[in-house]
Amino acid sequence: MLKDRPVFTTLPVTDPARARRFYAEKLGLAPTEPDGDFYECGEGTRFVISKMGSKPGGHTQMAFAVDDIAGMLRELRSKGVVFEEYDYPALKTTNGIFDAGDLKAAWFKDSEGNMISVMQPVEGSVLAFAGAGAAGR
Repeated sequence: MLKDRPVFTTLPVTDPARARRFYAEKLGLAPTEPDGDFYECGEGTRFVISKMGSKPGGHTQMAFAVDDIAGMLRELRSKGVVFEEYDYPALKTTNGIFDAGDLKAAWFKDSEGNMISVMQPVEGSVLAFAGAGAAGR
């Protein structure tokens, strides 16, 4: 029924202008129209920001697949993005990166507190999905 349908996410914001600045200045993303709230990303995916009165979740709300997670963290850090550090028995990060063997991931919060991830699935793993290998292009 839905397995072949494209999906996109909606991120709650309290200050759309602040969120637009964050996505432009920190992540290099621009809305599809000036002062718009829709953002297009790789391979036809997209997300929207919305001042809908809800609060950000404490979980990953959106993830970007990348080919080189360490390089992406360096680039994002150079723009002021701060990555979360975790030290739990099942989730420990080193220099911001969690290495699960078949997946590397890192998390940061946007200007509104939404948890965003960058992830690098290892080629051939069950987590590697169509398009992940082209994410860095």
